[in-house]
Amino acid sequence: MTVANPEHLPLPDGWTTSTPELSDLPRLGELRGAVAAPFTGSSVVNQDALAAEVAGPVSWTRRQVVARDPEGVVRGWAWAHDRAAGRVVVGVDVDRATPAADGLAAAGYAWAARQGRELAAQRGVTRTQLDAGAFEGDTTQQGWLAAAGYERARSWLQMSRPVVAEEAHRGVLPDPRPGVTVRRVATHDDGLPVAEDLQTVHRVLESAFEDHFNSYRESFGEFLVRLRSDPGHRWDHWWLALVDDPQDPDAAPEPMGALVGAVLPSGASGKEGSYIEYLGADRRARGRGVATALLFAVVRDAAARGRDRVGLEVDADSPTGAASLYESWGWRTSYVTESWHQDVDVATS
Repeated sequence: MTVANPEHLPLPDGWTTSTPELSDLPRLGELRGAVAAPFTGSSVVNQDALAAEVAGPVSWTRRQVVARDPEGVVRGWAWAHDRAAGRVVVGVDVDRATPAADGLAAAGYAWAARQGRELAAQRGVTRTQLDAGAFEGDTTQQGWLAAAGYERARSWLQMSRPVVAEEAHRGVLPDPRPGVTVRRVATHDDGLPVAEDLQTVHRVLESAFEDHFNSYRESFGEFLVRLRSDPGHRWDHWWLALVDDPQDPDAAPEPMGALVGAVLPSGASGKEGSYIEYLGADRRARGRGVATALLFAVVRDAAARGRDRVGLEVDADSPTGAASLYESWGWRTSYVTESWHQDVDVATS
């Protein structure tokens, strides 16, 4: 027997729910693009990333549901991502033109909260954070989040810097400071990365971000699988920065910085871009130009590949003043997003 609404969401008569399928991609792209356009200036959605969310590697750590009207048109999409122990990232996209929009949003966030509790219970924790998002200035989404019990927690600057071909050449951009060396992670003859370097990247980033806002420890396996599932992931976009010990010239340089990048799809110019997923420097090396050296390694690499931009996200209230560093080297804010959080208790038997 087919159940029209297996999730038992409080929907209007004749509406149904199901897990999204690849055939739903065009409609899901419309929903997400319509929400983003007033704030980003574009309704274009990365179709490869969307497909990975719905039926690819990204979907493997997510639960998701779509709500369809009596004609079978998808009007809402909710998902819950098992991000880390004590943290579940949730999202709700709704067709704002439908009269049922407010009810759909409320049902979506209630559904996501149930999934979050279940995912947390599976990890054996008694309390978890639900981490949702909105665009700055999106009063509709903000209203839905507030009604669902979320509070605004942080703002994030979505920044971009143009890249020109000349920057691929030495001498155009500053070289690393003396005592700092930047290289890609080492690879085997078959092109796959050396495990020790990947583990080093993870260790450096975990250390670098442990005092940052909302940092959750993530196992090496979780870290690796999550990043690898991104369609834009490339192993040759992982970098390490090594620093000499000024007190011991004979000591081997120590890894003190790491960067993980990805490929951005073609933009208005028809060219791809590069994106910085993670950039961190060990606190012991801050002030020695480690972050700047990694940044320019990526810019040079992007220029050499014929790309036209490098994008990144930065905490608007970063204690390290990262936004000022990026702005000083040409990055500008394209738009701003917000994190909204809610802590929920997990029932235990």
